[in-house]
Amino acid sequence: MKITYSIIAPIYNEIDNLPELHRRVSEVMDASKEPWELILVDDGSTDGSTEKIRELAKTDKKVRPVIFARNFGHQVAITAGWDFARGDAIVI
Repeated sequence: MKITYSIIAPIYNEIDNLPELHRRVSEVMDASKEPWELILVDDGSTDGSTEKIRELAKTDKKVRPVIFARNFGHQVAITAGWDFARGDAIVI
C-alpha cells in the first residue's frame, strides 16, 4: 500500500508523552482514511523512550522507529526522519 502521509516526531526523553502522542496522531490520521506512518526518531534518549518506541512499533505497524545511539540534535533527527519517510506528504 502506498503511504500518503508520513508524520515525523523527533523524540528526546519523552517516555511519559509517547503513549498520548501515539494515541492522538492515530486518532486524527485514522479518521483521514488515508494510509499513513508515524516515524519516531529517538535522538539518544536516556529515560526509556527508546524501549517505549520499540514497544509501540511492535504493536502498531504504522510506527517506524529510527533510533540514534547518542543525541545529535533536533534538526538532525528531523533530517533522519525525512530520509526514512515513504509518504507523498511529510508532516513534522
